[in-house]
Amino acid sequence: MIFDRRIVRLLLAGLLGATLTSALLIAHSALASPRSAPSAADTSSILAPDRGKLRITINGQVVGGEEFEISPSGEAWTARGSMTAHGSDGTEIKASGQLKLSADGAPIRYEWSAQAQKKATGSVDFAGGTAKCSADLGAASPMRKDFSFGSPRIAVLDNNLYYQYGVLARLYDWKAGGKQTFPVLIPQDMVPGTIDVQSVSPPQLQKTEHDALRVSTPDLEILVYLDANHRLMRLEVPSSNVTIERE
Repeated sequence: MIFDRRIVRLLLAGLLGATLTSALLIAHSALASPRSAPSAADTSSILAPDRGKLRITINGQVVGGEEFEISPSGEAWTARGSMTAHGSDGTEIKASGQLKLSADGAPIRYEWSAQAQKKATGSVDFAGGTAKCSADLGAASPMRKDFSFGSPRIAVLDNNLYYQYGVLARLYDWKAGGKQTFPVLIPQDMVPGTIDVQSVSPPQLQKTEHDALRVSTPDLEILVYLDANHRLMRLEVPSSNVTIERE
């Protein structure tokens, strides 16, 4: 399973010159402060309300940004984000996603859209560890694929949508600690895989940061920095000089 290369595109698609078109071709051939307090029914949830803006930089240069919000919705939760960036060729890249989750962090339904030279949309329905994917790439009929996982608590990490790492930080069992492996789905590429997540002691933390996670595959490392309430503050890809930081 070539997940390590797919997650590179998750972080860098479009931003380093690769376009959405290339991602779609691969898919054809195959990865702020709280807005409101949770209600009494939400107190047992591993999720917490949050909203904010993220600034995306490469080699210190701002190339785009993302707005996101995580909020309770009845007995479920909704996590949504919208990203806009400019590729090295000047192409404007847009991506948005809305994820409905149960209180324990298991995904229920995900809807996404993405646009560069072309526009694409899609959705995923989750049930009992199964993901039923559909993508409209402009063809006569949508592409459809189903995947089965060993657990219903699947991490959704889609192309160019970084708020989802805030959800991943909630899936991590901080009391247990150590290295934890999660099944992962990249909906835009219709690619499944696994990632390792581990709490680490980073060499330096900023004033607003208290904890950090290392998200890794065999040849990629991502550092996720969090505040005392485990809200996403910053994300780094050291090997590529990419930083996603809360404004």
